[in-house]
Formats: sequence, structure tokens, C-alpha cells
Amino acid sequence: MLIRNARLILTMDDVGSELPDCDIRIKGGVIAQVGQGLETSDETLDAQGCLITPGLVNTHHHLYQSLTRAVPGGQDALLFGWLQTLYPIWSRFGPEEMFVSAQIGLAELMLSGCTLTSDHLYLFPNGARLDDTIAAAAEIGMRFHPTRGSMSIGESDGGLPPDSLVEQESAILEDCVRVIDAHHDAAEGSMCRVGVAPCSPFSVSRDLMRDAALLARDKGVMLHTHLAENDEDIAYSLEKFGCRPGQYAEDLGWTGDDVWHAHCVKLDGQEIDLFARSGTGVAHCPCSNCRLGSGIAPVRAMRDAGVKVGLGVDGSASNDAGNLVLEARQSMLLQRVNLGADAMSAREGLRIATRGGAEVLGRSDCGQIAVGKRADLAIWDMSRIEAAGNWDPAALLLAGPTQVRDLFIEGRRVVSSGHITSIDLPKTIARQNQMAQVLSEA
Repeated sequence: MLIRNARLILTMDDVGSELPDCDIRIKGGVIAQVGQGLETSDETLDAQGCLITPGLVNTHHHLYQSLTRAVPGGQDALLFGWLQTLYPIWSRFGPEEMFVSAQIGLAELMLSGCTLTSDHLYLFPNGARLDDTIAAAAEIGMRFHPTRGSMSIGESDGGLPPDSLVEQESAILEDCVRVIDAHHDAAEGSMCRVGVAPCSPFSVSRDLMRDAALLARDKGVMLHTHLAENDEDIAYSLEKFGCRPGQYAEDLGWTGDDVWHAHCVKLDGQEIDLFARSGTGVAHCPCSNCRLGSGIAPVRAMRDAGVKVGLGVDGSASNDAGNLVLEARQSMLLQRVNLGADAMSAREGLRIATRGGAEVLGRSDCGQIAVGKRADLAIWDMSRIEAAGNWDPAALLLAGPTQVRDLFIEGRRVVSSGHITSIDLPKTIARQNQMAQVLSEA
């Protein structure tokens, strides 16, 4: 495939090269050539008037939650109350609900330019398994980093989730080994890497956090959890553990370049320095943080200190959307409203959404357009109404389309002229709506 005549290519390489009037040749799932006037191949795609970026990278999601958007009882609740409203609904899910909701969430991400996403699935009711979401991603063609989440402290032991949704810790660790052995592929260009992800410090024990870290490092996989999400989170950590979340994480082996934490809205200066020093990554979820009233994460301070920062749409039930390019725009705007109009440029916001996310997930083969990197490409039609009159196509987060024209993952065209090519999306949407109706009537 030769993609020809792009108006501008944002490479996100080490020096931030921006290439006008350029072509990209794809071969064997990787980028084979980038340059002007490349020799025409058998198959070509005209990108005249278009901006091409690396595929966006989503570092935090709960795909299953796309089945519970805008639930009335949780619309105006803070984090803990929101969870307590939704836990009973989620307890009625099964394998089909996990599969269909994952495909809807993945399709929504694809249409917004995303080519690689993580997912944090931490409850497994009625026979559901991580394998259900892995199958959904394989069918739709998304590059996937699922994490085997868990909850082990139920209400009867002072935890937040109902006892019906928690698991025995020995069973959790055993299943982590199973899914890693069955699905994790550490090779360059991998379409599926598995992580280990106890849900949060308030839903699992210290022992499980420590044992999960030991298991993940024995298996050579990454670690993920929620941390320092809001004031309630900080208060819980101080009361139960006698320390702030950053210290808790460090004490249990949860810092390092193989770890990334979601939210981190309430990190203080010492914790930011700890993350920078240890190479620990952060999944910044601006829309969810706004939706739940958690606050504005100190992204500017994190990046200035050298912390790896990527973006996450978070679960659809706390966003309630999954559009990653809009997430990048929100991230940029929040830093500006907090610190001034020069706090974050549109280019930096887009870099966090691409190269930044790839670095957080340990994917040096993704997140940039360069020879030898994976052919994960987002093509944005700058002739659409959102970009009419735009002087600078690189400022996509200021004035540009919010859905892609075409999307390539591993060299395969998974979105063509704005339509998902791999599944019958209207049929899947209808099935999800039926499921939501049944759940709402139960």
C-alpha cells in the first residue's frame, strides 16, 4: 500500500519532524518508506488534503462499561457513590456482555484515531473471562494490551465492592498466570500483550498488590492500577496505610518502567519526583476526572519533571464517551485553564496522545511514523467542516475533525472512509442497546 499526497505528516519522531506533501509506503505491517514522490505501487490511497498522524494510544479503559453509560443513579455521584450504584448492574454481566461492550468501545476508539489500547477488566461475573475481551479485539483488529484486574476485599471485609464481585486471591493469581501463558506476546509488532492489574488500593489487600508485582516481573509483563484519583483516595490511603499513595506504591514494588498508574490527579511534588526517577508511567484521564469531579491532574508538572504521561478515556460509564482525540483536546484545555493559555500546545497534546501513550505502554515500535515502526496510521480529512479555514493542520486539537477518514493497524485498513471494515457495527450497536434495555428493566 502506498499512501500518497498527504498534506502534512506529523511523525512524532525524536525531533518532531513535520513533513508536507509526503507519501508513506507500508509493507509487511511496518512503515517501509516515508518521502516525497515515492514510486507508485500496485495499491494506492490518495491522502490529498489530509493530515496523517501516528495512531493514537489509549492507556486506560474499562471497555465493559460502554454497556452502562449515563445510568441515572450514578450521573451526579462522586467516585465511591458512582461505583456503589453500578456494581449491582455489572454483577449481572456475562461473557456475551463483555464481548459486545468491548467491541463497541473498541470501535468508538478506532473511529477517533486510536490504534492501540489497554483495558482494565477487574470483575468477572457469571463465567466472564479476560479472554472475552481479547477475542473481541482480535475480531475487530485492534492492537490490544488487556490487563487482568481483580478485586479481593468485599463489603463484609470493609471494602467497597459487594462480596459477589470479589475473588479469592489465590484464584486471581492463578488466572493471571493462565491468561499470560495463553495470550501474552512480547514480540515486536505484537497485537496482544497482557498486564496484571489489581483494581485499586481500596479493593485488594497489600498482600495481593505485592504478590501481583512479583508475579508480573517473573512473567515479564507490565503492572497497572488506579492511584491517587481524588481526595477520597488520599484520605483512604492515609487512614488505612498511614502513608500517601506514592509511598504505598513504592513500598509494594509498584514503581518502575514496567508500571503505569491511572489518574494520579492528587500526586504531590515528592510523588511526581518518585515517578520521574523510577520511570513510572501515568494514564491521564481528563474527561473522567471532570465527570467525577476529581480535579485537574498536574500534567504540566509531571511532564516537566520527566514523568511518562499518556492519555486514557477511562470507562465509558465515567466519561461517558470514548473519543480519544477529544480526550487529547480536553487534556490541553484543562492545563490551559489551570495554568494559562501557553501551558500546553496543540502539538504537545497530540504527542501525549501518540508517542506518550506508546512510551507508557512500553511500545517503542508504535507511536511514531518512521521507517521500521509499525504501520499504525490515522488519516484525518482536513476538508471537513471542523477544519474549514484552518491555517495549521498540525493544530488538530484546536480545529480539525474528531473522527478519522481512514485508519491502519499493522498495515491493515480497519477504518475506510469513516466506516469500520471488520465487523457489522450497526448490528453490534443494536445488540448492545438490547442488552442495556434488559439490564435497565431488571
